[in-house]
Amino acid sequence: MAFASEEFYHVYNRGTDKRTIFYDRADYRRFVELLYISNSKIAVNVRDIHKSHKNIFEYEKIETLVAIGAYCLMPNHFHILLTPVIDDGVSKFMNKLGTSYSMYFNKRNNRSGSLFQGTFKSQHADTDEYLKYLYAYIHLNPVKLIDPTWKEEGIKDAAKSYDFAASFQYSSLPDYLGKDREEKAILNQAPFPEYFQTAAEQQTELLEWLSFKDL
Repeated sequence: MAFASEEFYHVYNRGTDKRTIFYDRADYRRFVELLYISNSKIAVNVRDIHKSHKNIFEYEKIETLVAIGAYCLMPNHFHILLTPVIDDGVSKFMNKLGTSYSMYFNKRNNRSGSLFQGTFKSQHADTDEYLKYLYAYIHLNPVKLIDPTWKEEGIKDAAKSYDFAASFQYSSLPDYLGKDREEKAILNQAPFPEYFQTAAEQQTELLEWLSFKDL
């Protein structure tokens, strides 16, 4: 797929054979850091940045590749909503992200070979309606961890499911709900439509989506 400037894309991938790619907090943390660090035209090393910065999100990047509007990490896959800010920015970013995390994961687990299920997949958010839907789809993914069949059988407890998604730390939803945390540096919301003026509007939208089975 050719990734056009000023267009929005949902990119995602999962572990090969649907294997787990995030075993613990350290794995999630490394991928979250790479979402930030890999988004730069300059080649950088996480370990080198840690030596000079206590907070890796304070590292000042030079010339980003993409703008990230939303993300969510699940045990065996991930979702990212983004738009390129330079030519071929999406492919360059995803290659840096996938390669860096695979090297980290394989070294940590004494393994070799491909970690992900081929190259990343992508969908063009070619309508405003679909783009808005993707925010809900991505941010409500964690609900499957506590209610695996909610999409097929309906949600059991909408309030509990919303609270779980809202507190899930490996997602950008807490940033949209106004939580003050360092991971917000990953996002660049400027190129994206501002669908939600307040955290309350975001909450209302997600609770409405939880009543559907076809998210």
